[in-house]
Amino acid sequence: MAVYTEVSAEEIESFAADYGLGEVLSFKGIAEGVENSNYVLQTESGSYILTLYEKRVDAADLPFFLGLMEHLAGRGIDCPVPLHGQDGKALRQLCGRPAALVTFLEGLWPRRIQTFHCAALGGAMARMHLAGADFQLRRENALSVAGWRPLLDACQDRADEVRPGLAEALQRELDHLEADWPGDLPAGVIHADLFPDNVFFRHEKLTGLIDFYFACNDFFAYDLAICLNAWCFEQDKAFNVTKARQMLQSYSRERPFSREELAALPLLARGSALRFLLTRLYDWLNHPEGAFVKPKDPMEYWHKLKFHQEVRGPGAYGLDL
Repeated sequence: MAVYTEVSAEEIESFAADYGLGEVLSFKGIAEGVENSNYVLQTESGSYILTLYEKRVDAADLPFFLGLMEHLAGRGIDCPVPLHGQDGKALRQLCGRPAALVTFLEGLWPRRIQTFHCAALGGAMARMHLAGADFQLRRENALSVAGWRPLLDACQDRADEVRPGLAEALQRELDHLEADWPGDLPAGVIHADLFPDNVFFRHEKLTGLIDFYFACNDFFAYDLAICLNAWCFEQDKAFNVTKARQMLQSYSRERPFSREELAALPLLARGSALRFLLTRLYDWLNHPEGAFVKPKDPMEYWHKLKFHQEVRGPGAYGLDL
């Protein structure tokens, strides 16, 4: 369960009183998520999400995350909106943690990915990229190519416990990505973590994007590469080119690709696979005994990486140059 900081009813009521939302009728911890403690609050004025930001989130980044959500919502993107207290502040303190209250989005994340989910996501992602174009704050992507070497170094000595030969294979892959990583693709604010559990639907309609706590400035096509990995592989590890094509085509109708972006997709998909493999590998090898959250299997992304290593062009994802 992803509630690392327990909050009492009295503390919740005192915190909510600063927003003028009326009486707190109920609150409940949310089991999903791995970075922060989250509660859903039901008050006389409606439902809200309370987030306490844990130690893995740099408090200096919170004005970027909260400001971005307000900015995107103001430009028509369906995402949570931070509430401001009666003192005008959106970022506050609760139980010794930075905390914020945001609006509640209706919908459920898809447990079984269908083609229409991928199509809806592609369009929504493009609109988000366009809406963030005039956002004034900036945050570098600490988990892009420059951040992978320290992660690999931290896992190097024990990586072969997960798979024999894994350490050497990851070294070769990172050497290749560092040498060939592009430097001049179209860029702006990206979400960087649009996994299915961060995208809500009601029936076939996408109702919102949540969890902007990895958002940063990076290549737009890298955001797409993350989603190709997160949405377009089946349970049997096969890549579903129809889902990929629907995602990419829907994206391009809102924001057309450059030829350079399409050509770079295979390399960016490899980079995305390595990024999540390394962060999962680190968590797998450094999982505290008795921790609430079970670490995710890094080898899921090993199989995805192996697929992309064999790709020779964007045609494998359903679009040609």
